[in-house]
Amino acid sequence: QVQLVESGGALVQAGGSLRLSCAASGSIYSINTLSWYRQAPGKQRELVAAIASGGSTHYDDSVKGRFTISRDDAKNTVYLQMNSLKPEDTAVYYCKGVVVTTQDPELHDYWGQGTQVTVSS
Repeated sequence: QVQLVESGGALVQAGGSLRLSCAASGSIYSINTLSWYRQAPGKQRELVAAIASGGSTHYDDSVKGRFTISRDDAKNTVYLQMNSLKPEDTAVYYCKGVVVTTQDPELHDYWGQGTQVTVSS
């Protein structure tokens, strides 16, 4: 029903920048919160940043001041601008959308397939 596709992951040197994108498509009526999570090898998936439909944002302390989340509702797309990258930012980054579809009035979570971000020291 709903697909989320991330892009923008890459290998980058410490101190560099990347911009991740996540585009949602399918039977979308509305999108509530959009979030970015990440999962490093051997670790649990963790919330990196989130943006509500009204534009309010939340960041994990580890990325505050370095990462910026934004959304373009006309394109059903969420972005994550990542600056001053550190080796500890290395992970697979996933986006999640809380979506109401045209077939179901309930909110449901949809996940992307992930994009690899590797930061070399």
